[in-house]
Amino acid sequence: MLVTWRYRERNTIIQRLDPRSQIIFMLCAFFSLIQFWDLRFILFFFVLATTQLLLARLSWKETRRFWFVIMMIITILSLATALTGRGGIDVYAETLPHPLWEAQFNLFGRLFTPEISVERFTFLIGQIIRFFSFAALAVPIPFTIHPARYGITFRKLGIPDKFAFATDLAFRFIPSLGQDFQMTLDAQKARGYELERIGGGLAQQIRNMAPLLIPLIIGSIIRSDEIIDAMDLRGFGTGPRSWLEELGYSRLDYIVISFGLLLFLGSIVLNLRGFGDFWVPPFLINIAAG
Repeated sequence: MLVTWRYRERNTIIQRLDPRSQIIFMLCAFFSLIQFWDLRFILFFFVLATTQLLLARLSWKETRRFWFVIMMIITILSLATALTGRGGIDVYAETLPHPLWEAQFNLFGRLFTPEISVERFTFLIGQIIRFFSFAALAVPIPFTIHPARYGITFRKLGIPDKFAFATDLAFRFIPSLGQDFQMTLDAQKARGYELERIGGGLAQQIRNMAPLLIPLIIGSIIRSDEIIDAMDLRGFGTGPRSWLEELGYSRLDYIVISFGLLLFLGSIVLNLRGFGDFWVPPFLINIAAG
């Protein structure tokens, strides 16, 4: 099943914000967070992202597929980094390693000796919380911005008409593709197609998906041709484009944007002063030493 989203009115404080202020705040928080590897600073951004997620009032039923995919990606990347040491070695290379766990096993005739030091474990926790913070900041965007506002939002942020409209179509494409996939699956099931009983190897399963993928791909190509023809008939790209809806900042939007900019500037100042570098909790070092 495709991971898609569906917008609905919730009358939350997040939805009352101008879409531009939501995106500006998200970008400010993103670029602030990437400057820190200190777990204490990362936890601050995690609380900030979680607060935004709670204010959006998104239900688990709506977002569970996103979180399943995100958790799978985070788990694979984080464990790979922790076990191999690659990706994090540049962060904690200057600190003296404190072994916490190590093992030896033979795999396919080769001896492997994975180990977890206090530094790697701290980096692992920080990386996981970092990834979840990024996800919590980004997930509310498609659920809380009306689909009709994507184009005008990016245009008012200074992006040219062509790129703004392309971004608008990209945001609309995934939910439309998910809806077409479900309709195609229901139609094929009505004709006796049983996806749950597909057997065989990987190659055979891919071939068995043809009754779903071929109509889906052809339908997407036909729809894209129709959109291109409609845009050509309306003279898109020949001059400045007018938008049906206008956006306007409220006092709350100015507060959110100001907070985001102050957060970004404050992060730069702290980073330049040497704050936010990799930090290991002392109690973990004591555990490893004991």
